[in-house]
Amino acid sequence: MALKRMDNVGIVVENLGGAVDFFRELGLELEGRATIEGEWAGRVTGLGDQHVEVAMMRTPDGHSRLELSTFLRPAVVADHRDAPVNALGYLRVMFTVDDIDETLARLRKHGAELVGEVVQYKDVYRLCYFRGPEGLLFGLAQELS
Repeated sequence: MALKRMDNVGIVVENLGGAVDFFRELGLELEGRATIEGEWAGRVTGLGDQHVEVAMMRTPDGHSRLELSTFLRPAVVADHRDAPVNALGYLRVMFTVDDIDETLARLRKHGAELVGEVVQYKDVYRLCYFRGPEGLLFGLAQELS
């Protein structure tokens, strides 16, 4: 059996509403919000009795999704948001945009901070990393061709 697709990337946040607003500003669409709880959910995650609020965000092309979650129960036990870009584990999510400068200007109004600087790779891309809601690491790419 072959892999069909990558369904979504999950990100745990403290402020679900603020994260939804940020990703709407970036250009993602809110697909839906739900509360997840019950014995079946705890069996999937291994957390037992859990209560989670979830917002599913979809890219405009409909191919990629971010699942934003905030845990009401059990309490969060670790925080990886301040890890540098060379830390082990998941690094970041990269988005392709039409105009990095315009996108950064809009996102800065929602607290985005550039990690290094916007750089150009040959005549192919302009790239940058930035910290978004709650210090989470993301990347932007602008195709130049």
